[in-house]
Amino acid sequence: MLNRDPAMNEAQTPEHRHDCRLDGQVALVTAGGNGIGEGIVMALARQGADIALADIDAASGERVAAAVRSLGRSAFFVQTDMADTQAARGMVSQVAEHFGRIDILANNAGGGRPVAFMEQSERSWRRHIDLNLVSMLTATQAAAEVMIAGRRGGCIVNIASSEALRAAPGYAVYAACKAGMVSFTRSMALELADHDIRVHALAPDMIDTPGLRPYYAQASAADIDSRDRYIPMRRMGTMDEMGDIVAFLVSGMASYLNGVTLPVDGGASASHGWTRAPGSRKWVLHHA
Repeated sequence: MLNRDPAMNEAQTPEHRHDCRLDGQVALVTAGGNGIGEGIVMALARQGADIALADIDAASGERVAAAVRSLGRSAFFVQTDMADTQAARGMVSQVAEHFGRIDILANNAGGGRPVAFMEQSERSWRRHIDLNLVSMLTATQAAAEVMIAGRRGGCIVNIASSEALRAAPGYAVYAACKAGMVSFTRSMALELADHDIRVHALAPDMIDTPGLRPYYAQASAADIDSRDRYIPMRRMGTMDEMGDIVAFLVSGMASYLNGVTLPVDGGASASHGWTRAPGSRKWVLHHA
């Protein structure tokens, strides 16, 4: 038995079935103060959503909140360490109290640094797990409770990684967490469907974020050529492109999509070892 309100929520009304408008919706984005999270925040705000964002960096969070307000949308920032489950639950409660509803959740908190697993401390394992996996579990449960109580349905998008779908030497624990996100996404797509809550995951690869820019600012021409030969579209993705994909998935235009894990990688995951030969547009197997 469905637990949604018989009246269709705003994202599902006929006038918004064929566009990505999110007017009247409230979106919560974790780690929304920079990088992919910022791209998601701004894309959802451009489509009419009011925004709640959580970030550990107060200056970044307030900057992005101000940018949302400049678009004429409401913004509510809560400084939060998403690895702290009590703080994360408290943040969701504050958002629900402030707006009276949550319709969209983007679980974007995460990160990791390269280290061989045999050299990685247990403290480091647990920090990776808390930040990348437990933060998503906490925010999902807390936000879904608000969505279910509101009986308007909703949508959750988990930002995983291409590392969820392949081996990742040096990032073993991080990749395991991201693979767990993908599996969790599928299970939640089933468990929450009766409440008209759809759940998806994105698996981005190389996205042009402030975190990557210092590396490529110092990269050699050969390094950049190698990157562009690896990505069929010959460039990194942008924060705006990530945000626009999320805006589509949570909108009425995607109302019959549920449980999708979508690679956002310019075709890299489709290549399965095929790359362009150096100085050529010819495709060759990487081991050739």
